[in-house]
Amino acid sequence: MATLCRPAIAVPEHVLTQERTLELARTLHADHPQLALALRLIENTGVRTRHIVQPVEETLRHPGFEQRNQVYEAEAKRRVPQVVFKALDHAGLGPRDIDLIVYVSCTGFMMPSLTAWLINTLGFDDDTRQLPIAQLGCAAGGAAINRAHDFCLAYPEANVLIVACEFCSLCYQPTDLGVGSLLSNGLFGDAVAAAVVRGRGGSGVRLERNGSHLVPDTEDWISYAVKGTGFHFQLDKRVPTTMELLAPALRTLATAHQWDVSGLDFHIVHAGGPRILDDLSRYLGVAPEMYRYSRATLAERGNIASCVVFDALERLFADGGAGDSARGLIAGFGPGITAEISLGRWSSGESVPRPGRSRAEAEPRAAVG
Repeated sequence: MATLCRPAIAVPEHVLTQERTLELARTLHADHPQLALALRLIENTGVRTRHIVQPVEETLRHPGFEQRNQVYEAEAKRRVPQVVFKALDHAGLGPRDIDLIVYVSCTGFMMPSLTAWLINTLGFDDDTRQLPIAQLGCAAGGAAINRAHDFCLAYPEANVLIVACEFCSLCYQPTDLGVGSLLSNGLFGDAVAAAVVRGRGGSGVRLERNGSHLVPDTEDWISYAVKGTGFHFQLDKRVPTTMELLAPALRTLATAHQWDVSGLDFHIVHAGGPRILDDLSRYLGVAPEMYRYSRATLAERGNIASCVVFDALERLFADGGAGDSARGLIAGFGPGITAEISLGRWSSGESVPRPGRSRAEAEPRAAVG
């Protein structure tokens, strides 16, 4: 049975506090007619600090989409390898043990995908399959876990590497002055994450079932407008109410698996904002404490898009994990409006190398960074 092993996370060195964010908003948008509302919304996000790939002075400048995308590619190649090798170590595997790489990101564009660079550079076999996912936004972390699970169901001896790379700060648009845009400027952060799903062996969350749910007629609630200046994030005022629509899908999937979603032992969910977590607690009948890892991610790193579920899961690992066979749920939420949901049990099983394949970490075939 496929096991989601301990993730690895890295955040950039440039730190942006909520106090600095509020100060910038007051300075840059002093004449905005809804400034007071925007400031209040930013204060209510619960985000204390965020990490960004460039100093804030560079982030606030817009040199054009081409240059920003060049920064995205350079920073991805500089920062992804360290989390890949750490995630492989957590899983007790090396690059040549990986059969599929799932790469998720919604904050930059590369073709070929970064997966091709990873295979060429970090010692993966040249028959490693590639699955880039670019348009599921914050839900992509959950989708990546589900597609890895599906692959391991089809190929039970296989191992899948998931990589999530989100540099949300490169999507800052100084001309977007709607309240939703100003709120997003105080909410999103940058991060890179990786995790391995092992078809056999490993410790972590032993995946048992996955599912997806799309709320009809909500395509324009979270979206990008793609313009000459790049990706312009669009957020509808109805988005904070989405858990009323998505919470039943989480309950339905658990019920189909003969589990009571209110009685699970751990919940690892995407933290788009504090109301998401408050509403889930209310609609699912779950104690607020169950979402402490998601809240910690939000407070310390902001909304890091597809990386959130991996960061929150890493916090569970760092806290000693759950009891053996403890039941839990992992869910990512994003545009569509979409939920990607996994159910699984905690397993402390040993990492057993796959017969006939090397566990040794391969040396990179080219310089990294």
